[in-house]
Amino acid sequence: MFLVTGITGKVGGATAEHLLAHGKDIRALVRNREKAAYWADQGVELVDGDWNDAAAIERALNGVEGAFVMLPAVWAPSPDYREAKGVIANYAEALTKAPPPRVVALSSMGANRTGGLGMITALALLEQGFRDLTSPLAFVRAGGFFENFLYGLQVAQGGTLPVYYDPTNRKSTMVATNDIGAEVATLLAGPAWSGQRVIELGSMVSADDVAAQLGEVLNRDVKAFAVPRAGWAEAFEQFGVPKGRTAPAEEMFEAVNAGWMDLGVEGTEHVTGTTSARDVFAAARKTVTA
Repeated sequence: MFLVTGITGKVGGATAEHLLAHGKDIRALVRNREKAAYWADQGVELVDGDWNDAAAIERALNGVEGAFVMLPAVWAPSPDYREAKGVIANYAEALTKAPPPRVVALSSMGANRTGGLGMITALALLEQGFRDLTSPLAFVRAGGFFENFLYGLQVAQGGTLPVYYDPTNRKSTMVATNDIGAEVATLLAGPAWSGQRVIELGSMVSADDVAAQLGEVLNRDVKAFAVPRAGWAEAFEQFGVPKGRTAPAEEMFEAVNAGWMDLGVEGTEHVTGTTSARDVFAAARKTVTA
C-alpha cells in the first residue's frame, strides 16, 4: 500500500496511474470524496483529510510501504510563505510519528537555492523542513511542466504563443507530469535505498521548441513571443492572480530566465523525461475533441 497526496491533481493522478499499472495498492488523502470518486472506482482507499491536518496525514501513513507528498500550488503566497510552512510542519510531524519505509517528495529545479526563487521558495522550504526525517527520502526536483503551456491550444490559433521565457530560444528544464508520476512510482515501488537522494527530472527545452511542437499539433506555424517584462503583472492577473500579489510568480520566471533552474546541480541524479510537449498537447486536444 502506497500513500499518494494530491491524487485529484495532475502529478498525484499520474503517480497513481503508474502505481496502479505496477499492480500496487494505493491510499489517498482527500478533502472531497466526490471529487475523488474516479479513484475510488479504481480501488483506491480514500482517507478523509488534507495537508492542513497532521493527524489525518498520520492516519493515512499508518502501515504504508511508501508515501508521495507534495505541496499545494499557491500562486499568491503570503510574504512569509506561511501557507507552505504550515503544510511542511504538518508533514514533518506526521512523518516523524508514523515514518514509512520510504518517502518521495515533489520539489523543483532551483530548490537548492535560498533566495530569489519566487514561488519555488515554498519547495526550498520543503527540502529544508524534511532534512531531519529518518525515513529514506527522495526529492524529485522537476522542471517546468509542459502542461503549463496548455493555454496555447486556444491562444495560439493565430500563430503566436505568449511566454515568460526570455529569450525564447534559451533552453531550461521542462518535463511532463506523466513523467513525474512515472519516476515517483519507480522510486516508491522500486529497489530500496538509504539516506536522502535528489533527482533532477526533465530535459533542456526552449520556448521556441514548445511553440514548434504546439504548431505541429495545431497544424499551423506557431512562434513563441516573450511577453515584455513590464506586462507580466497584468498578464498574471488575467490568469487569476490577485492584483498586487504577482511578485512571487514574476520572480520565479526571472529565476528561470537567469538560468537558476538548469540541470547539473552537484550531487544530484538526473532522469530525462520521455514525454514531449507535443505528446502533452496532442493528448489534451484529443480529450477536448473526444
